[in-house]
This record gives sequence, structure tokens and C-alpha cells, in this order.
Amino acid sequence: MHLLRMDLEVFYKSQMREFFEVDLNMFYEVELLREVAVLAENLDRDKLVSSRFIVTRLLEGLLSEKADEDLGYFLAVTGIKRIGKGEVVHNSGDVFFPVVFNCRMFLPRKGEILEGVVDHVHRLGVFLRCGPVKYVFLSARKMPNYRYVVGEKPVFLHDDLARIEKDVVVRFEVFGVRWMRREDITKEFMMLATLQGDLLGPVTGPDGLDL
Repeated sequence: MHLLRMDLEVFYKSQMREFFEVDLNMFYEVELLREVAVLAENLDRDKLVSSRFIVTRLLEGLLSEKADEDLGYFLAVTGIKRIGKGEVVHNSGDVFFPVVFNCRMFLPRKGEILEGVVDHVHRLGVFLRCGPVKYVFLSARKMPNYRYVVGEKPVFLHDDLARIEKDVVVRFEVFGVRWMRREDITKEFMMLATLQGDLLGPVTGPDGLDL
């Protein structure tokens, strides 16, 4: 079967445990198995269904699942290894197909250097977005030599006049990762960020220009 890919932007736009440190690289590939359900109404007269339809159902399931505490975010299906024989659920007529596939993952980890876009500025710090991670908090205490300047558009201003404000891209180091799963929110990772290190801080302004 031809190689299947899901672009990260398409993947996410189409849709508290203690802090811990992980040893895996952030981006990696893993082989996974999923049972893909096909409703009886989607089967043809001969009780058959196309592999394309099964793969589509697989992708829809991953979009809904979004992330796994141990594996990270599902970024892209890079290959289908095999689709097994379907097993019929007799009381409904639905069929479950075992699908083995390769998937590219993103698992944030402590100590990594990343870049994120400032989403909100508060006197206690700033919230950023970083790829699929919607919740990245950079505390004011982790921003040496920055001071909070209140106003209609609040900003953190560095002694050398570098600015951290909404829509600015900031390079930061991850010093904490937390998995969140509660009934009232989607499964997510949350990261804590710091600028206590070399070459960290704003890298582009709100207009997208390099600083």
C-alpha cells in the first residue's frame, strides 16, 4: 500500500500527574496496532469494505484520540503495514479490523529547546502555543531581567529592550512536562518553560520579522 502521510497543520486544524522527565527523543516513529470499527451500514452487499475506507476510519480515530500519555501526540501515519481479517460483532453486524501502522509521534521532554508563539500575556507570565501543545506557561520568575509593563497590550520588557508580547515567537527550554486528562477537557500535555539559559528569548516580533 502506498505511503500515507498526515500534515501536522492539517492534522490539528481539522479538528494532573506530577511533572516528569522522559528519555525518548521528541520526534520518533513507532509501530502501533488499532482495532478499527466499521459499521454494518458501511459494508457492501457482500459484507466487504475497501482498505481506503478502513484507513480513513483509522485517521479519524487518531484525530479523536489526539495524544497518549506515554507516546505523545499522533503527528502522522507514515505507513500501513497490514490490515487484518475483520471480526464480526454478531449482535450488531459491525466489523472490527486490526490495523498495524507506523506513526510519527511528538513527545515533549524536559531539557529540550523549542519555540512557541505567545498567546496571552499576564503579570505572572506568558502562555505560548508550541506545535500541538496548546498550554505552555513561561513564568515571570523564569524570565531573568524582564519586567512586566501593564497597558492595553501588556508586554514583558528586557533590560536590553527586547519585548515578549502577543504573537512574538519565543525560544525557550522545557523544564517541566505534565499530562492533563480530566472529564471537562481534552487530553493534553502542558509544558513549563524557562528563559534561564543561553540564546533563549524572543526570536521574531509580532509582525514576524527576525529580531
